Amino acid sequence: MRATEIARKVNSGELSAQKVITETLALIKEKNPSLNAFLEIFETTALTRAKEIDALPLNKRGKLAGVPIAIKDNILYEGHICSCASKMLENYKAPYSATVVKKLLKEGAIIVGRTNMDEFAMGSSNENSAFGPVKNPLDLARVPGGSSGGSAAAVASGMVPVALGSDTGGSIRQPASFCGVVGIKPTYGSVSRYGLTAFASSADQIGPITNNVEDNKLVLSIISGEDKKDFTSRACPQNKQEKQNFTLGVPADFLENLEPETAAAFKQAVELYKSKGVQIKEISLPHAKYAAPCYHILTASEASSNLARYDGLRYGYSAKDAKDLEETYLKNRTAFGAEVKRRIILGTFSLSSAHSGDFYLKAQKVRELIKQDFQNALKEVDAIIMPTTPSGAFKIGEVEDILTLYLADLFTCPANMAGVPSLTIPFGKDKNNMPLGLQICGNYFDEDLLYKVAILAGGN
Repeated sequence: MRATEIARKVNSGELSAQKVITETLALIKEKNPSLNAFLEIFETTALTRAKEIDALPLNKRGKLAGVPIAIKDNILYEGHICSCASKMLENYKAPYSATVVKKLLKEGAIIVGRTNMDEFAMGSSNENSAFGPVKNPLDLARVPGGSSGGSAAAVASGMVPVALGSDTGGSIRQPASFCGVVGIKPTYGSVSRYGLTAFASSADQIGPITNNVEDNKLVLSIISGEDKKDFTSRACPQNKQEKQNFTLGVPADFLENLEPETAAAFKQAVELYKSKGVQIKEISLPHAKYAAPCYHILTASEASSNLARYDGLRYGYSAKDAKDLEETYLKNRTAFGAEVKRRIILGTFSLSSAHSGDFYLKAQKVRELIKQDFQNALKEVDAIIMPTTPSGAFKIGEVEDILTLYLADLFTCPANMAGVPSLTIPFGKDKNNMPLGLQICGNYFDEDLLYKVAILAGGN
């Protein structure tokens, strides 16, 4: 059942929130053992909250009354563990709730659990979790994508209608594409990051994953808005003009060497838009091909700074048998997994006095060029379309080469570097009959237009 339908029925009294949550919890207990999408179910909290919502007057229960929602394990919910799928924070209890969580609760939503992820949101397959990989509900032998793989799998399997993820280089859109669901990375600053465990603060953004465009739009409208606790957040402009005819840009210079099925699906999407009267215009994003290496240098640099606080002295894993301070630091940080260590090392190297000019500063300049490319292109067109991923979901353990894994975010990284909103909807299948995604990028704070463009392509 859609989130919008659940909320309507709970608000009218046709359905009780307790019934919704009881059935949801039963479904999670049935399906999760084979998927590993949830790390923890908040059963007691969810049932208590359902009773509270049912006790409220009808039509006063909120826009998401009784809707079960899962949150990625890097989003704080007061009194509940937030481990970032890492041994470093395995027992860390959130002392406060993230702004997005508070906004959802205010509208009657019920947080039912925290979802598995790549450790500290670093990964493209959800194989980097300290608590085991998540499996794609459409093929248990394949990855769900990452780093928000648990959230995407939870929605795609029908366990919940909505889940929150975070997207730093494609971590909402790539798993949404792999699992055949809808996911959006909003404009940077449109959703508060207060209460989101930082990976790379200049690119991290929270967004919803749903089974349809309508639910996605509703949830985003609720969690968006300025927050005084996050100085990077902005109020979303209200003066957007209604568009009747769209012009969509295709970055032909960026879409090279696609898998045949990906190329065919994208061509089909372009032809579908043409058949609906949409004008297609070839545009250029000359620096987009540098977005992936630019992303990895900049985000690793920020991660090396953000993760310095996890020393086991203030909080985090603490070894008990260290002999001195140096050994304490060395042993405490063994709680980090291999990918996290790799990115910390890469970031520390990129920020070092001997190399910052060659790597970090140069990447910042390239990021500005990528941003200018998008700004220039979006003066000519209303939105830009491209595949979400080069190919569909691969098998667990199949891809061992790190560079190949990093390039899974080839088409999603540019939007993060530019800060523009980007939506993915299911469109097409790969050679293994796994979903492919169509990605729609737009101008700053123009998420509503992306939803309209998505609906034109058959996004329900």
